[in-house]
Amino acid sequence: MYASAIVFEKPGEVAVRRLALHVPGPADVVVETVASGVSTGTEKMLFQGTMPRFPGMAYPLVPGYETVGRVVQAGPLSGHQVGEIVFVPGASCYADAAGLFGANASQLIVPGARVFTIGPDLEENGVLLALAATAHHAVMRARGPVDLVIGHGVLGRLIARIVMALGFAAPVVWEKASVRRPGATGYTVTDPGDDGDVRYGTAVDASGDAAAIDGIITRLRKPAELVLAGFYGERVGYAFAPAFMRELTLSIAAEFRPDDVSAVIALVETGRLSLDGLLTHQAAPAQASSAYSTAFNDLGCLKMVIDWRKAA
Repeated sequence: MYASAIVFEKPGEVAVRRLALHVPGPADVVVETVASGVSTGTEKMLFQGTMPRFPGMAYPLVPGYETVGRVVQAGPLSGHQVGEIVFVPGASCYADAAGLFGANASQLIVPGARVFTIGPDLEENGVLLALAATAHHAVMRARGPVDLVIGHGVLGRLIARIVMALGFAAPVVWEKASVRRPGATGYTVTDPGDDGDVRYGTAVDASGDAAAIDGIITRLRKPAELVLAGFYGERVGYAFAPAFMRELTLSIAAEFRPDDVSAVIALVETGRLSLDGLLTHQAAPAQASSAYSTAFNDLGCLKMVIDWRKAA
């Protein structure tokens, strides 16, 4: 069994090539991919070669953990049926490439326990479930209601939407890039320099910018909490005195868990959370090189989607 896959051959080099897949077992499903999202956080660091070393990380590697597809083969112990539409948060099924995170390919073999069945109405928007689950995890990591979000990319927008979907007051969102300030749905987006003298209790940073942490802390009130929801490829630090004066609690929201995905799916299915308006760019697999360049470098690109229905 083979699949066409996007491969980072080495840092800075992306290709599409045919890869052999492992043989599926009785607990596995074979998924024919519909669409995959491109992550501008972890995938960008993998592409640049700046990702800290993790177990199983090696080049060449298949990136991607934001995939939606259809089950075309289901093992008797998989818990799924042929024809289901599923969200796949990663795969490791290649004979000659590392699967970190492994889901940006035309066909995937994944344990059935790892995928999530979604409704047909969600389909392409389902590529956002990983980021939505990350946002949910960050909001739940906070000890109190989130009233400040830093960054108005997809993750920041989803954090703001989830805060409101859970019944809390709309947060304020900071965004330095003017091109990213439009698109708010029920909350305010402002340049941090224009935010006056407001003080916030709980903030979530979705910018991934370690250099912004000191400036965030100075705008918090005592007692303060800052949740780091991005992934930081550099050393994270901050001045102690301002943090001391605010009795700062610094929390890290790590990768999402299965219950975060389930919670987000429930919010979407009940109409409390919308994933609309966040997919801004689309490309065929053959356009992977330019698609990844756009996703990583164009601030106007919120989410790039690789449409595997357009595969040659």
